[in-house]
Amino acid sequence: MASMSISSMADDGKLHIVMFPWLAFGHMIPYLELAKLIAKKGHKVSFVSTPRNIDRLPKLPPHLAPLINLVKLPLPRVDNLPENAEATTDLPYDKVQYLKIAYDSMQESMAQFLEASAPDWVFYDFAPYWLGPIAAKLNIPSAFFSIMIATVLGFLGPTSVLKYGDDHRKKPEDYTVPPKWVTFPTTVTFRLYEVLRMADSLTGNDSGISDIQRFGASIEGCDMLAVRSCSVFEPEWLRLLEELHGKPVYPVGQLPPAVYDSGDDHKNEAWMGIKDWLDKQSKGSVVYVAFGSEAKPTQDELTEIALGLELSELPFFWVLRKRRGLTDTELIELPDGFEERTKGRGVVCTSWAPQLKILSHDSVGGFLTHSGWSSVVEAIEFERALILLTFLADQGLNARLLEEKKMAYSIPRHERSGSFSRDSVADSLRLVIINEEGKIYREKVKEMKGLFGDRDRQDSYVDRTKSGSPIIGYNLCTDEPFDKFHPLKRQRKKSSGMVPMTRLRKRVATRLKDSQNAFAMLTTFNEVDMFSLYIVGRYAM
Repeated sequence: MASMSISSMADDGKLHIVMFPWLAFGHMIPYLELAKLIAKKGHKVSFVSTPRNIDRLPKLPPHLAPLINLVKLPLPRVDNLPENAEATTDLPYDKVQYLKIAYDSMQESMAQFLEASAPDWVFYDFAPYWLGPIAAKLNIPSAFFSIMIATVLGFLGPTSVLKYGDDHRKKPEDYTVPPKWVTFPTTVTFRLYEVLRMADSLTGNDSGISDIQRFGASIEGCDMLAVRSCSVFEPEWLRLLEELHGKPVYPVGQLPPAVYDSGDDHKNEAWMGIKDWLDKQSKGSVVYVAFGSEAKPTQDELTEIALGLELSELPFFWVLRKRRGLTDTELIELPDGFEERTKGRGVVCTSWAPQLKILSHDSVGGFLTHSGWSSVVEAIEFERALILLTFLADQGLNARLLEEKKMAYSIPRHERSGSFSRDSVADSLRLVIINEEGKIYREKVKEMKGLFGDRDRQDSYVDRTKSGSPIIGYNLCTDEPFDKFHPLKRQRKKSSGMVPMTRLRKRVATRLKDSQNAFAMLTTFNEVDMFSLYIVGRYAM
């Protein structure tokens, strides 16, 4: 844990923000990326998780480490949760429900931490649906930060549907068409096999509350929604979110990961071995295959993926998870003779592999992925064509949006069972990476790189929509005023009394006061100016 003094709003106008993500690395990493962007502006962040998860996070850049306090709160022991299991990656899918029970048992320790540290904001994930009311009781403004894109949240629906079940969708087939509140043309829906695989997310589990209900309660209890998105990429879905929930919606950008380079790659034998193999491959020829930290194919699926890679005759690097945690008894195995037959042309890695470094290598031409949004962002950042094979949760909706925008191609599957063949795998890979018909997918990711991976642009860009739109840009660095303003409804109470206002804060507060009856949205690609959020929450009441 970093040693630093935790205090609330300082005289220099800097913030203290608490972040509390769900116990999945696909959630923790985007939260950490946002924390780094906030710290980059000089604000303090308390990043809260369990001890084993904190120890497994990527190393922080030295210039930001003093501003990010990594807070370890113990995970309570509960029945049926294996020892040392503190993240979804440590568990088979059917035991994640017990991780949620343990997570919910952190309410008291989180309340005590918030009361003692008195932050200016708390950002929380979908799982701690109870944190919004705790923050409200302590007069701490709160934001529900969704690592899922606006399209997913918009498809799921309003709070009346999420929390209270007032949904016209009664059977699985109802989720394969756009819901009634989506009034613009779209092909974004679930496939039937995707709905059938996520039934427990809709109906509940041993934690006593379904994932959908967690989303609803988390959104209901927050002051604003922060979404991993940008208005140019999905503007209609962001507007829909505001209409559905009647709360400010702040796109915070795609958050491409920035890995700290210590300059000692040559000392990393695992990476050097991978790099040596990649260096021997032709430019743009390699298929990188990885399905994230949670998705695990069935044995039948694994067999078809492997034989499809073999049939494609393309070189490949496959990061394969054969089990989820030590208690996973359903091990999956490669087909007999597969590694021998593909020796030299392909590599199967069953341990950790540096995904960003692999994707950045010139030999990689395409990425066969589960469509988890972090993987999508990383692929587009390095202009790698996308071939999709979905497994869980939001991945299906992500895939439909990418298909709609011609940014990716999904392997054809049976509508109900989700089964696919080795031939469809091979044909899809060759289509996207080699064939002329797949050129559109290769060109589209290059076109979109500026939105997803250009760090200079994302650090400076402020997106403005047409006059009158609820999504209006503002950049404190250029001292541009809000076009419209929507104040938060609750003023933060400070036990320490009034905080002297700097000249800059007085100037901004005056401008916001003049616009008090209007409505505003911050939208930068990668940096929401948290000082501006403080002005909104404290001075413009």
